Amino acid sequence: MDELKAIKYFNKVAETGSFSQSADFFGVPASSLSRRIADLEKKLQATLLQRTTRSVHLTEIGKTYYQHTQAVLSQLNLASDVVTNYQKQPQGELRISSMTIFGELFLLPLLEKFKQQYPDIVLNIYLSDELSDLNENDVDIAIRGGYVPNERIIAKKISSNEFVAMASPEYLAQYGIPKTALALKNHQGIYYRTPQGVTPWLTQIDGQWHNVSAPAVTISNNYNWLLDNLLTGKGIGFLPQWTVQNYLDTGELQILDINPKVTISTQGELGVYLLYQKHHYQIPKIKVAVDFLLSHLKFSE
Repeated sequence: MDELKAIKYFNKVAETGSFSQSADFFGVPASSLSRRIADLEKKLQATLLQRTTRSVHLTEIGKTYYQHTQAVLSQLNLASDVVTNYQKQPQGELRISSMTIFGELFLLPLLEKFKQQYPDIVLNIYLSDELSDLNENDVDIAIRGGYVPNERIIAKKISSNEFVAMASPEYLAQYGIPKTALALKNHQGIYYRTPQGVTPWLTQIDGQWHNVSAPAVTISNNYNWLLDNLLTGKGIGFLPQWTVQNYLDTGELQILDINPKVTISTQGELGVYLLYQKHHYQIPKIKVAVDFLLSHLKFSE
């Protein structure tokens, strides 16, 4: 039995839920594909697929086997890519995931220049504030805000991602300028909602953390709407400074000097990171993209 081929057949059935679709993909008869998977199950002495007249599903042990073999096949495909693309022009599909605000403000405007330099690369861009697992989501490069990831990946810091308090001059003229963290509770709050929830306003007083969040008037994960609320004087908000630098420069927004310092997290300094797997850097399309993005997105701290 060609065990590797049987594993590939099994993985495709696990992904499609169909023997016929999988057989079409490999260009073999469905009966031949099914027989090879049955031989694999016999060798393993385990039932990997639960078959009915209308559907096919993974068994519990089948799910475990699929997860492990998928990782093995991914490594084999990577090895083939490295050999095939060695010393060739960068080409193929490049999958980049970025947090939404950063993607809209900085990543997308750069991509036309990148395409001009590397016309044989097909860009597949996904903007989301959900965390991306480079091992599971078929992502080549990710741009994420937060802390240095614990994954076994390369993390290049692009900029600081500290959230700072800001408001429009109109709001401050009407409601006053808060000087202390506790004074924020007497104001109106505009809050960014991450996939993990609403970002609170936190400060340390006498070594203890306190929530000094103002009553909310606006909560959203939509950056443009939050920005509009800030610019039109609806309240005070905390956003990364790089997202609003143009409005700070023109005076349409003003950073507040609050004592003691207010943050949205108790876990330390936040950053924006470009993430990729170390061994994937050998692939030309990923190498040129990483180098290009780092050279164009490196901000001052």
